[in-house]
Amino acid sequence: MDEDSRPLLGSVRAGEYYTDSLDPKQRRPFHVEPRNIVGDEVPERVSAEAAVLSSRVHYYGRLTASSDRLLVPPDHVIPSLEDIYIYSPLGTAFKVQGGDSAAKNPSIVTIFAIWNTMMGTSILSMPWGIKQAGFTLGIIIIILMGLLTLYCCYRVLKSTKSIPYVDTSDWEFPDVCKYYFGGFGKWSSLVFSLVSLIGAMVVYWVLMSNFLFNTGKFIYNYVHNVSTSEAFGTNGTDRVICPYPNVNPDGNGLTLQYYASDNSTEQMFDRWWSKTNTIPFYLIVLLLPLLNFRSASFFARFTFLGTLSVVYLIFLVTYKAIRLGFHLEFHWFDSSTFFVPEFRSLFVQLSGVLTLAFFIHNCIITLMKNNRHQENNVRDLSLAYLLVGLTYLYVGVLIFAAFPSPPLTKECIEPNFLDNFPSSDVLVFVARTCLLFQMTTVYPLLGYLVRVQLMGQIFGNHYPGFLQVFILNIFLVGAGVVMARFYPNIGSIIRGELRWPSALFHGFLILLGVANLFGQFFM
Repeated sequence: MDEDSRPLLGSVRAGEYYTDSLDPKQRRPFHVEPRNIVGDEVPERVSAEAAVLSSRVHYYGRLTASSDRLLVPPDHVIPSLEDIYIYSPLGTAFKVQGGDSAAKNPSIVTIFAIWNTMMGTSILSMPWGIKQAGFTLGIIIIILMGLLTLYCCYRVLKSTKSIPYVDTSDWEFPDVCKYYFGGFGKWSSLVFSLVSLIGAMVVYWVLMSNFLFNTGKFIYNYVHNVSTSEAFGTNGTDRVICPYPNVNPDGNGLTLQYYASDNSTEQMFDRWWSKTNTIPFYLIVLLLPLLNFRSASFFARFTFLGTLSVVYLIFLVTYKAIRLGFHLEFHWFDSSTFFVPEFRSLFVQLSGVLTLAFFIHNCIITLMKNNRHQENNVRDLSLAYLLVGLTYLYVGVLIFAAFPSPPLTKECIEPNFLDNFPSSDVLVFVARTCLLFQMTTVYPLLGYLVRVQLMGQIFGNHYPGFLQVFILNIFLVGAGVVMARFYPNIGSIIRGELRWPSALFHGFLILLGVANLFGQFFM
C-alpha cells in the first residue's frame, strides 16, 4: 500500500525544465498535441501510438479523484520514453532523454565487454583442442560451434521480448525459465549456472597452482643460477618442452629423457614447491579469506586485467610464431611420428571445451541491458561472437602450427600451452604472473556470484551469516584443491567427461525433444 500511495513522479532536471522521474513504474505520462515539437536537431511530432496511450491514461485518471493515488495506470498503458515530452508554457514541447542514458554503453564497449567476459581460461586450451581434433577438423569445429552457440545465445536474448503483456525490463534468465517451465525451470537454470561457475572456479584453482609453481620455479632458478636441462631448442633461440614423455596415443613409443639433480637444496625445494602436492594447499591461505568478504566491489576494479592479459597472450603467441616458424604436414587420416591426422575421432574433446569457451548465455540479458542502442543488440552480439571466434582461432592455429615438429611431436602440445615453454622463459614468466594476479582477483568474484545466487534462493539474503558463507567457501576451495591435487588437467575439466548414465539420460532428452517436434505435425 505504501508503494501504491507514493507520488508517481519525482522532480528531476531535463534541460531548462524540471520534469518527473523516467522510471516506467514511477512516472505519470501525459500527452501534448502534435504541434511546435522541438527536438535536438529536427522537429519531431508525437506519434499516433502515443496519442492513443495518452487517451487510455486519461481514462484511468478519471476513474478516481485526483487526490486518490490507489488506482494507477498499468505498465502496458504507460508510453515508452520515446513518446514522452515536456510541455512548455511557451507552446513548445521538448523530448525527454532517458534519465539513465549516461549509464548506457555504446556498441563498441558492449562488444568488447562480451569479448572480455567470454575470454577465459579456455583460450589456453585451444591449441590442445585443435591437436585432439586434427588441424583441419579443429578449425571447422570452432567455426560451427561458434555459430551454434551464437544462435542459442540469440534465442536467450530474444526470450524476454517474446513474452506478451508482461513487463520484462528487469527480468533475468532464471525469470524467463520460470515463466515457461515454472519453479522447475527456475531452479534448473540456477543449478546449471552454479555448475558453470563452480567449474570455472575449479579450473582457476588448477591454473593458479600451475602459474604459482612456475613463477616460484623461475625465481628460484634465477636466484640460484640454475639452468634447465629439460628444454629442447629450436633454431637455437626459443625453446619448447614436452613435459610428459609417453604422450603418443598411437603407440610410437616416443620418450624424452630427463636428468634429476643431485643438489640437496634443489631436492628440498622441489619437495616443498610441488605443483600438485603443496602449491594447491598454499593457495588456501591466500584465497579463503578473500572469499569471505561481504562485498566483491574491491575485486571488480581489477577486471580490466583480463583484457590486458588476453592482449598480452596474443602478443606472446604472435612473437613465438614468428620466432619458431610454421611446422605443418598434412596427413588426412593417418598419423606419423611427428604429426597428427587432419581428422581425428577425439574431436569431441574440442567441442566439449568450446561449449564452455563460448558460454555466456546465463548473463547475456544483463550485459545487453546496458547497450545504448537496443535495436543493435543482435548485431553487437554477432560481432562479439565473431571477435571471440577469431581470437580462439588465432591462438589455437598459430601455436599448433608453430610447435616445432620435428624434433617434438604435435602430441606434446599441453592442455595449457604455456606448459610447453620452460619456466626460464622470461616472456612466458610475465604471462604467467599477469594471469596469476588476474585470476587471484577474479576468483573471489566468481565465489561471490555463487554465494549470491545460492544463498539468495535458499535464505533470501546474499550474506545470511558468517558460518553459512564459510561452509560454502570451504566446499568451493575444497573442490579446487582436490582437482588440482589429483587431476590437474584443465582440458578435461573444461570439456567434462561423458559417462554411460549421463549419455543415456541426455540421449533420452534429445529423443524426447525430437518426438515432440514430429508430434506437432502428425498429431
